[in-house]
Amino acid sequence: MILAAGRGERMRPLTDRTPKPLLPVAGKPLIVWHLERLAKAGIRDVVINHAHLGDQIEALLDDGSAWGVSIRYSEEPPGALETAGGIANALALLGDEPFLVVNGDIWCDLDFATLPPLAAGDLAHLVLVANPPHHPIGDFDLQRDRVLGVPPRLTFAGIGIYRPELFAALERGKPAKLAPLLRAAMAADKVSGQLYAGLWIDVGTPERLAELDRHLRSLT
Repeated sequence: MILAAGRGERMRPLTDRTPKPLLPVAGKPLIVWHLERLAKAGIRDVVINHAHLGDQIEALLDDGSAWGVSIRYSEEPPGALETAGGIANALALLGDEPFLVVNGDIWCDLDFATLPPLAAGDLAHLVLVANPPHHPIGDFDLQRDRVLGVPPRLTFAGIGIYRPELFAALERGKPAKLAPLLRAAMAADKVSGQLYAGLWIDVGTPERLAELDRHLRSLT
C-alpha cells in the first residue's frame, strides 16, 4: 500500500493544484519511483489511498499496468483519515496476510525485496533511519532488532510491514493515528525493525523536493 492521501500543507503552493505524490522528481512523479521499485522487487498488487486531488492520481496511474503492477484505489473523504485510519479503511483490499506500507511522500533506494518476513507473533516490522536535521529527536529506539518507544531514538522511515490484526480494532472510515498502535505493540514486544543506511529523504517541503531533484539528476 502506498499512502497518498495527505494534503501536503508544507508543500504549498505546489500542492494547491497537484497532489504531493505526483510532484515531479528528476523527470517523473514521486509515486512512480515507488511503483518502479515495487515492481522490481516482484510486488504486483498495489493499493493506493487518496483524498486531496485524488482524481489526478487515478487519471495518471490508471490500473498500473504501465509500470508492471495492478493498482486498486481506496478513496477517502476530504481531510483524509490519517495513517492508521487510511490503512484500516483499505483492509478489505489488502487481504489477510502481512502487507507492506510505504509513505507516498518519501524517496528511498531501499530494495523492497530484502525486507524480511514478519516473525511469528510480531505485528509489525519497521524500517528506521538516522535522524535527519529536520527531525533530530527521532521516533523509536532499536535494540537487537526489536523496536522500542524509548530513547535513544531513530526516525521511522515511513516503510513498514504490518499484520491486518494491528488495525482490527479500528472503525472503518474513522481517522486514526499509527503511532499509538505501534507503541502498544512495542510494549508487548511485537515489533521488529532494521536500520537502513542508504539514501532516504522525507520530501516534506519544496526545498527538500528541489534538493532531491538535484541529487538524482547529478547521478545521471
